[in-house]
Amino acid sequence: MKSARRAVIDVGTNSVKLLMADVDGHDVQPILEESRQTRLGKNFYETHRLQPDAIAQTAKAVAEFADLARREKAASIRVFATSAARDAVNPNDLVSAIAEACGLKLEIISGEQEAEWAFQGATSGTDLAKTPLLLLDVGGGSSEFILGHGGHKSFARSFPLGTVRLMEKYPHNDPPTPEEYFACRDWVQTFLEQQVRPELEQSLRLEMQSGGIRLAGTGGTATILARMDLKSDEFDREQIEGAHLTLSKIKACLENLWSLPLAKRRDIPGLPKSRADVILPGVLIYASVMETFGFNELRVSTRGLRFAAVACDVRG
Repeated sequence: MKSARRAVIDVGTNSVKLLMADVDGHDVQPILEESRQTRLGKNFYETHRLQPDAIAQTAKAVAEFADLARREKAASIRVFATSAARDAVNPNDLVSAIAEACGLKLEIISGEQEAEWAFQGATSGTDLAKTPLLLLDVGGGSSEFILGHGGHKSFARSFPLGTVRLMEKYPHNDPPTPEEYFACRDWVQTFLEQQVRPELEQSLRLEMQSGGIRLAGTGGTATILARMDLKSDEFDREQIEGAHLTLSKIKACLENLWSLPLAKRRDIPGLPKSRADVILPGVLIYASVMETFGFNELRVSTRGLRFAAVACDVRG
């Protein structure tokens, strides 16, 4: 079968991401990956209304990526949105803006679909498919917890726990105060105990009875944690996926990041300057999940939901 060049544009709460790949069946060979931070979820969570400026910036980024995909002869372009768009009271404003900007139809996917794609993508072409796995995809507006082994999922759920959502719920000074850190940490730990554990624990316990379970992260936050550990500003898929982030490393990173002003965080190797604010709730979520559920190591997958989405041929 001849491979087809396809593109997917992922409209997230924090950023818009492009994946262009040559696809042959389930084999996905990435050609180009780009990201633009548009912060669609800015000033969103009090009213759940997408703001005009954020909509405009997001539609512009989608149009730029669509033009790039067309120049590179993509046979199909798929545009989908996740947490902020599905929680919004005015999603049609975003749909209309994107259609006007580039003529493409925006799909707003469910949390269940997001979890499904995250698992499919993360376990494609890696050793993560060979072991019992708890996959965590921390996004701007939601986090997906997926438990599975060998392509079979025993648990998949999307929770309203995200970096932008948390940053707006618990704004902080520059640098953050200890009181601000503790307030945010306590809320995350309570959320995990009251909302996530009752849903996840039975499935997690059953999987643990048959052997060890590996924790893996996918998405921007996990990738950045690996790049900071590697002290690398380059995106090297092999190095990132080979990183072993211990709980002690994550906790040391957490303490360091929450102690620094924004200007100093922007100078940290591996941490993109545009992500120096949202990394605070991001690293806190990962550290809290590891502590709450007893994981001592985090592995990272750079193949998330976009890898699964691009394997589905939708003409555009």
